[in-house]
Amino acid sequence: MKKFALILSCATTLASPLAFAQTKWDLPTGYATNTFQTENVQQFADDVAKATGGKLKITVHAGASLYKMPEIKRAVQSGQTQAGEFILSAYANENPLFGVDSIPFLATSYGAAQKLYTASKPATEKLLADQGLKLLFSVPWPGQSLYSIKPMKTLDDFKGTKMRAYNPATTRIAQLVKAQPVTIQLAELGQALATGAVDNFLTSSASGVDSKLYEQTKFFYIVNAWLPRNATVVNKKAFDALDKATQDAVIAAGKAAEERGWATSRAKDMAYIKDLTKNGMTTGLASDEVRDGLNKIGETMTEDWIKSAGPDGKAIIDAYRKL
Repeated sequence: MKKFALILSCATTLASPLAFAQTKWDLPTGYATNTFQTENVQQFADDVAKATGGKLKITVHAGASLYKMPEIKRAVQSGQTQAGEFILSAYANENPLFGVDSIPFLATSYGAAQKLYTASKPATEKLLADQGLKLLFSVPWPGQSLYSIKPMKTLDDFKGTKMRAYNPATTRIAQLVKAQPVTIQLAELGQALATGAVDNFLTSSASGVDSKLYEQTKFFYIVNAWLPRNATVVNKKAFDALDKATQDAVIAAGKAAEERGWATSRAKDMAYIKDLTKNGMTTGLASDEVRDGLNKIGETMTEDWIKSAGPDGKAIIDAYRKL
């Protein structure tokens, strides 16, 4: 009888939901917990856990707590972490295709940005795959607009100022407006403003609210230069090691995260701008002179990008313009 009870106990344990081998992934991001991008990634992780019955557990490490932003992509490629989120344009020096979403004034609305993503996605997926990465989803920030500690009425107002740069495109813009580019990550921007290390910069309304940039800057000019996208990727070997049902759950959760993220980004943009105004910033459209000048810079940079990206880049821009 005791032997039968022991066998029954073992059978019950094996049948228990806790008996399966749980796979654990780490997913670092450089953005704070309260950003809509990180909240979206966390929802993705929660959806995966639910869909797999806890078989795959993804732990999100926000605020550059596991890896600093510039280290995340390499950490995923090398297998130091299974997945990660980063802004694609930060790697435009590695390959120009990573910077297609940050060509100034090429796609200046959510509709246009979606078309550009559609046109560029196959090439981006192939590029990432060649590096051992699989794209799970990609979500844009609201349009990049101009923050400044002083009024910016003409392009001459940029001359000699210290302009924050976070990718090759923003570095080039700073050079073309005759400002001094200063490389500063978003997490360090508040401190840089407080110490006078930067005078103006392009970033989203979301970043302005989430990072409380209104505490050091007074002017917000809507220019919607571009809508840069974050990408959440997984190491291909880690993905391939999953069983088919779990892979399908990850892909489905990624698709849902992408759709949710785009909708959330669009919905929050105007709310963020209202928040900047409530917190004492002067907000509104940039002057015609500033916008005309920046548009001309955009035309120059689009042609420069096509030259640097070669046939693949030209094919993307041609496809985008036909959509």
